Amino acid sequence: MALATTLGELKKQGYQPKSIKEELRDNLIKRLQNRQPVFEGIYGFDDTVIPDMERAILSRHNILLLGLRGQAKTRLARLMTALLDEYVPIIKGSELNDDPMEPISSFGKKLVEDLKDDTPVSWIHRDERYVEKLATPDVSVADLIGDVDPIKAATLKLPYSDERVIHFGLIPRSHRCIFVINEIPDLQARIQVSLFNILQEGDIQIRGFKTRLDLDIEFVFTANPEDYTNRGSIITPLKDRIESQILTHYPEELSTARAITLQEASITSAQRKKVQVPDIVFNILERISFAARKSEFVDEKSGVSARLSITALENLYSTAERRVLINKETSTVARIADFWGIIPSITGKVELVYEGEVEGQYNVALQLVSQAVREEFLETFPHPEKIKKGKVKDPYGAIRAFFGDSNVIQLPNDAEDNFFQSTLDSVPGMDRLLESHKVPKSDYYVFKEIVLHSLADLDVLTKELTQGKIGFSDPLGKMLNDLDEEDRD
Repeated sequence: MALATTLGELKKQGYQPKSIKEELRDNLIKRLQNRQPVFEGIYGFDDTVIPDMERAILSRHNILLLGLRGQAKTRLARLMTALLDEYVPIIKGSELNDDPMEPISSFGKKLVEDLKDDTPVSWIHRDERYVEKLATPDVSVADLIGDVDPIKAATLKLPYSDERVIHFGLIPRSHRCIFVINEIPDLQARIQVSLFNILQEGDIQIRGFKTRLDLDIEFVFTANPEDYTNRGSIITPLKDRIESQILTHYPEELSTARAITLQEASITSAQRKKVQVPDIVFNILERISFAARKSEFVDEKSGVSARLSITALENLYSTAERRVLINKETSTVARIADFWGIIPSITGKVELVYEGEVEGQYNVALQLVSQAVREEFLETFPHPEKIKKGKVKDPYGAIRAFFGDSNVIQLPNDAEDNFFQSTLDSVPGMDRLLESHKVPKSDYYVFKEIVLHSLADLDVLTKELTQGKIGFSDPLGKMLNDLDEEDRD
């Protein structure tokens, strides 16, 4: 059916006005009945946040999404546009998206009164019916609601008492739209008060005018918990008027976090061609975020955004790609050594408590990487402590003996693949260890790195980070060498 171009044609097609909340509700009902996904691309919320969102939409509620940073709050709000009708009619030229059969502006009412069924109609797509505003301290009532426009009054030679001199703010212009205010606590308290009427009665009043606009808007607010956002808070009467408050959260499963990272990370096809990333490396990368959220050095109230893993993966690919380029190789496999390239992604994404500040951002980031590697190591291999107690036969015996003979391994971060692999192959007992724990042969070299790093973190070996390389040695031998150096001094 062709889209109507006049009010008369619209009536013949049987068009009936519908509020945006009813529109969202009706389309959600259809999706649920047909078992179609509602919020595509959102992972980990299937049993928590998404059912709450669906209940709020069915109840025709305005929504407050409350959660720490990087918990897909804005993404959820943006995906609500999929529940709108693809196109809706408006009076052509209306700045308030007037419904041709229920106009609210003086412009729309006068046009319908003058032209009746010949009133011109245009159509807007659902993507145009999403309006987003970041709450900042400088936002004014005029920005959101509207105010008298003296320039318009002078240009049109109209008195200030004439409704046509009003310059409408973002909220009236969002009539029949989803209107999102991000970080609502940052909005000044007096500005939050201006939202009371629209949320309770569904209308607004612009100063100096008796005009009341019966606006039809689905409001979605996003906020961090009040105890974190020291910049401000949501005033209680406003929170009371928002019908549904929905709590978001971080992914609870490693696989969920990994799916989010792989979906969101911006990796070029050229990078994917040059750099192969083993499964275990993806797991280690996700474990860094999980470790940071539990770390005593990281502010728990601040949270650790999913963006940490996303930017870390991008940096991991770039670190390996840079190594390929400077070594004039064609392809490579990501290494644990490449994790030194993701440190900038970690230091910028974690907010440290006092103890963390004392430790230093760089050291905290290194500790998080080491913890993630160690946790993944213990998923496959036994803890050396169990071996000391005689509970398990020592699978690391040959490795201990090799380093006990004063052997030292030096792995430059940007080493060529051949040198890197031959250096790891020089450690006896590694292949037998990996084979006995059913490690895929294609992942041998990354697992050899993991074994060395983890044994060092578990005090079986000593690890020494120097500029651009890492060395592994026997802890006793290193201690004796240090004593010799002290004696010479």
